[in-house]
Amino acid sequence: MGRCDPGLKSDRVLEVGEEHTARALGSGDVPVLATPSLLTLAESACVEAIADDLPEGQTSVGTWAEVEHLKATPIGHTVCAHATLIGHHGRRLEFKVSVEQDGEPVARVSHRRVLVDRARFLDKVAPAAAG
Repeated sequence: MGRCDPGLKSDRVLEVGEEHTARALGSGDVPVLATPSLLTLAESACVEAIADDLPEGQTSVGTWAEVEHLKATPIGHTVCAHATLIGHHGRRLEFKVSVEQDGEPVARVSHRRVLVDRARFLDKVAPAAAG
């Protein structure tokens, strides 16, 4: 427990609904899976991959992502994000995510997360939220 060794994996599935589309999110005007929705799916797969391996009191926050969105996915179709932790360097975690629809590539995502102490992180955010 608490090592976050490379090789941890998780898959997340999403059936594309109207709320996931570029039109609904304002990232375009077509009724297909929006890149922001695709990135959310990829990030959630990364979070899930390490969830059972985080040290007590820690969480991870996303700090960087590179997305190559290769294929449009219409409403009603299902995509699956396959996340793999490929590196752990101090507090920094590196992930590769492939997103597929019916076995065909939809996107490739490289994602970086940082391990943080949950309480300290929230303490720092609280003054900004109070505004």
